[in-house]
Amino acid sequence: MGSIGDAYDNSVAEAFFSIIQRELFDQHQWADQDQLSAAIFEWIECWYNTDRRHSYCNYLSPLDYETAHAA
Repeated sequence: MGSIGDAYDNSVAEAFFSIIQRELFDQHQWADQDQLSAAIFEWIECWYNTDRRHSYCNYLSPLDYETAHAA
């Protein structure tokens, strides 16, 4: 990342939390913290890391990107 006080220090984390806010938190409500924790885990492990298309890998899902480049 950048140096202390650099504008790009937190850009990756801020982008991730912006996406999770928009795609998960703003669209659902949970009865308790256990349900929220399970929803966050499912969103990250089952959707964000496997199926969601990312601009950094030419709008392929990370799984498809890794599969294409492993061959």
